[in-house]
Amino acid sequence: MSTDQFNLSNKTAVVTGGGRGIGRAIAEGLAIAGADVVPTARTREDVEAAASAVRSHGSKSLEITTDVTIQDEVESLIEETAAELGGVDVVVNNAGINPDPALGPPESIQSDGLEVTLDVNLKGAFRCAQAAAKELHETDGGNVINVASVGGLVGLPRQHPYVASKHGLVGMTKSMSLDWAPDVRVNALVPGYVRTDLTDDLREDDDLRRSILDRTPLDRFADPEEIAGPAVFLASDAASYVTGSSLVVDGGWTAR
Repeated sequence: MSTDQFNLSNKTAVVTGGGRGIGRAIAEGLAIAGADVVPTARTREDVEAAASAVRSHGSKSLEITTDVTIQDEVESLIEETAAELGGVDVVVNNAGINPDPALGPPESIQSDGLEVTLDVNLKGAFRCAQAAAKELHETDGGNVINVASVGGLVGLPRQHPYVASKHGLVGMTKSMSLDWAPDVRVNALVPGYVRTDLTDDLREDDDLRRSILDRTPLDRFADPEEIAGPAVFLASDAASYVTGSSLVVDGGWTAR
């Protein structure tokens, strides 16, 4: 084995939800490994900052805003990336939400909370992978990384649409890996609790934070950069025989 296996030079990656948090860290991690990276999101300011960070590591980038619930925008993202950077080798489906209307016991969930959660977390990932299919199959070693959650492996109370979307994402990873092998590898990355804007409320609530840490053998939330390393592994030749799998990065949370 050689460290060259982790080298992503001559690869181009698209990272949805790449403007901040886990997505931003993955985008920078891929760039550090040598890839050109397009970190896309809905907010122009976030996209510009993330693209600038990618370029600071010596990689090429583009500033493209994308709403993964809009088919035309997803297709334009892939088309522009391929045209400007020479193809698409890696798609990281990281865009995800867990909105307030989708939180609570089953009988209280509002239909719009259910629909928007599934539309972003599950359908959005499918749209992006589908739009990139031609590019991924034409490149040498294309692959898709679907960023799921421990909520894609176990149940979480009061988060039913989110859990359904992430379980669906893990299942879609498996089925897609079967259809696209041997040309394209498809894997899920399964983070535990990470220090991002989405977990601010959890970390600020003493009881919730303590309940999470009590179940986490490593006794802390992850930093976003700790999710980037496993993503680089899945994108690289070091994972050339890995497909249809879920790589869990949760500090041991699901081991209990």
